[in-house]
Amino acid sequence: MQTRCSSWLATAQTPFASRGYAISVKPAHILPGKKLPRVFKDKKAFQYNWYRRILDGSRDGPLLILHHDQFSANRLVQLRRDIITASNRAIPSPVSAATPATSEPQPQPTLTFIRTSIFGAALREFPGVNLAQVDTMIGDSTGTFAVLLLPSFHPPQLNAILRSLERSVPMRRPKTPEEIKKEQQEKNADPETPGRRVKRQRRVLQPELKLVGALVEGKVFLPAGIKDVSQLPTLDTLRAQIVGLLSAPGMQIAGVLSQASGGHLARTLEGLKKGLEEDAAASGTAPPS
Repeated sequence: MQTRCSSWLATAQTPFASRGYAISVKPAHILPGKKLPRVFKDKKAFQYNWYRRILDGSRDGPLLILHHDQFSANRLVQLRRDIITASNRAIPSPVSAATPATSEPQPQPTLTFIRTSIFGAALREFPGVNLAQVDTMIGDSTGTFAVLLLPSFHPPQLNAILRSLERSVPMRRPKTPEEIKKEQQEKNADPETPGRRVKRQRRVLQPELKLVGALVEGKVFLPAGIKDVSQLPTLDTLRAQIVGLLSAPGMQIAGVLSQASGGHLARTLEGLKKGLEEDAAASGTAPPS
């Protein structure tokens, strides 16, 4: 009985640590007695189909892949609120005061915390994605991941959300050698009351959020590339610029013709006639009629 109690106390004092794996897009190993393609059942089948729908949505809007650590439930709720607030500021709601009941709600970005093994299987079978680039993007990152799907490709909205993530979860300050040494000394120090159970203390969480990369219309972008994409103008602005470039030569020709019309055309022809008469007088030939 005493041995069981001692074992239980040792387990209770050990901090809980969840295992984290990388998002692997390498070909699956064929185990003995198993066949390909792999068929998921029950909960895994639900997650697989869910992740496939998320990947299908990346054809319409960017899909950001995030690495997170030490988030509490309340902190995750606040993170979702910050994302929605930034999205609404970038894209004003079309709801008008005259018809508030007939307007449909604006689609919002969705933040999903994924199971890396199932998400990797869904990503491997997603058509049109360069898996070698995905493997380079993920690298050696392990732990817990999340994906943020935007409803449409709108660079100002993407830029606002990226800035919101940086403000909501700032980067951790690197520890100094003195702080590391102090933590190691406290860890190796003898207890204040030997022989008594160590009082458990609540762990102080320091959330960390890192942008790993993104999928935009089936193409893989690293963090620097997705930030460059967020600086692009909107599609409406690009269309207006293209129309302006295409219509510029025609507008220039129309301007020249409009200047030569009416009195301008008469003066142009009169000047041409006088020039021909002067050339004819200089050469001693009869001017043209």
